[in-house]
Amino acid sequence: MDGSIDIIGLLFWIIFFVLIFWPHFQYKNLMSARYNLIRKLEAKYKVTVITMIHRQERIAFFNIPVYRFIDIEDSEAVLRAIRNSPSTIPIMLILHTPGGLVLAASQIAQALKRHPSKKIVVIPHYAMSGGTLIALAADEIWMDPNAVLGPLDPQIVSSKGLQLPAPSLLKVVMEKGKDKVSDETLIMADVAEKAIKQMQELIIDLTKDRLGEEKAMELAKKLTEGYYTHDYPITVRHARELGLIVKDEIPKEIYELMDLYPQAQVKRPGIEYLPYPLPTAPGKSEKK
Repeated sequence: MDGSIDIIGLLFWIIFFVLIFWPHFQYKNLMSARYNLIRKLEAKYKVTVITMIHRQERIAFFNIPVYRFIDIEDSEAVLRAIRNSPSTIPIMLILHTPGGLVLAASQIAQALKRHPSKKIVVIPHYAMSGGTLIALAADEIWMDPNAVLGPLDPQIVSSKGLQLPAPSLLKVVMEKGKDKVSDETLIMADVAEKAIKQMQELIIDLTKDRLGEEKAMELAKKLTEGYYTHDYPITVRHARELGLIVKDEIPKEIYELMDLYPQAQVKRPGIEYLPYPLPTAPGKSEKK
């Protein structure tokens, strides 16, 4: 009896330690695979690769999903990576993000712009808002044919926690009149006007050497003054019409790298597919 209790206890502790340490081993293996693929990219394209990939990852304690956006920690890490990159070697920044803090995105964009060698931003799926700002600092933007950028109209947070588009706040005050809106709305409109001006100055600074002052101003106004809604998808064709240098293909290794940033498991019934080409069974050759 005592022997069986000891075996049960031993099994309990084995299972307990496996549950605790297995996610750690999985994560280490995943990080190793990422580093190996990054080294392969660097050797093939003679670049320094930096990744900023924001996904709702499931690699967390007890598989609790972690939501990621551009924040100060990101800017510190990316600035350090840019600073440590050799000045004679191009930078390839792989970017996948819904956006985030303007401060952090601005720091990254300006640091990337100042790097003396060629800058390439690669967008496999989307780089919205602050991600678009960072992409504007690049000499070339490589996008999947279905990838998108996004507008850069500043979002002003109200006292109720609502994010309000800066151009819309200015439009409300203009249409209703200053004497018919609340003091809070007037304050937000004042901040909105400054935010739009600051964003436009930054966009012009990032792009005027390639587009010229006039075209850079046109781009800045189009992206910030409410021509689009904040989540409007700017496609490859549309980006080119705005004057951006966009290549509509990306290396296959980029897709392989994205697979190494697993998305958190979310139940979405009906979304299934078989990879192509289909794998053949061992010992069988594919029919011609």
